[in-house]
Amino acid sequence: MSPSSETEGVRLQVYLARCGLGSRRSCDVLAASGRVAINGARITRAGERVKPGDVVTVDGRKVSAASRQVYIALHKPPGYLCAASDPEHRPLARDLFSSAIPERLFHVGRLDFLSSGLILFTNDGEFARLVSHPASRIEKEYLVETARDIDESFLRQYARGMRVGDVTYRCESYAQRGSRSALITLTEGKNRELRNVFASRNIRLKRVHRLRIGPVSLHGIAAGHFRRLTDREVRWFVEHAAPAAPRRRAGRPVRYTPAPRPGRPDGLARSQRPAPPARRPGGNRRPGPGAPHHGPGARPQRGPRRPPARPRGPAR
Repeated sequence: MSPSSETEGVRLQVYLARCGLGSRRSCDVLAASGRVAINGARITRAGERVKPGDVVTVDGRKVSAASRQVYIALHKPPGYLCAASDPEHRPLARDLFSSAIPERLFHVGRLDFLSSGLILFTNDGEFARLVSHPASRIEKEYLVETARDIDESFLRQYARGMRVGDVTYRCESYAQRGSRSALITLTEGKNRELRNVFASRNIRLKRVHRLRIGPVSLHGIAAGHFRRLTDREVRWFVEHAAPAAPRRRAGRPVRYTPAPRPGRPDGLARSQRPAPPARRPGGNRRPGPGAPHHGPGARPQRGPRRPPARPRGPAR
């Protein structure tokens, strides 16, 4: 960190993400909710900065940036909730590893309460943003099992894109494994997408099980257990997601500036070039030898008129 950045500090949502409280987007929501305070002063607007020596609290509890970044893959059983807390006191997915990992981790994306399978946890907010951003197009493979037969025409329509209510859903690929089970790959994964899509065709899902996220699979991870991601796996996510999901300041449209062409040093498009000067009476051509000269106020001469058309006779 440079001396100037140390003086100015870091943006509050960045600091909260480094504390393991979620992605930058979720930390924006957290800061706007009024639950965060800096040096005892409650924050009510975005854009505040945390400087060295500042004390940041969330719900009255002091938080600090993590000393190291942790990335784990968890095999979530059904009946566990992906959340930091639950007023109904249901089991939390984070409880499955909290006794083994002292750092405070948050989930990347989510699996609903009844779904099972692979989910990532980390305390790296930037990593979570890259992996979960829709533009990153990270593949997520699911095994779905249904209560009645799945018509392949329905899966073909899903692959082409189908609209349910006001939302359009589209799977990246599919493969039927039987009359009532299929492998479906998504690259965006809207909220409760699979359940909404199948429910629109009155197909009840008996099981939604995530098998893979990018290069990370459930292979070797028993239900309720986890493993740490390798450096190679973390590097894969960053390299594949970073070009696809750049951060851009909102409210500043991208402007297109045409590149200069040979013979056009200004580089302006035709619609942007200034209008040519108005033509003078009689044209801009220099009069030839013997042509009459037109002075100021003189009326331009007209050329010879065409002979009138010969009248046609009566039609025969």
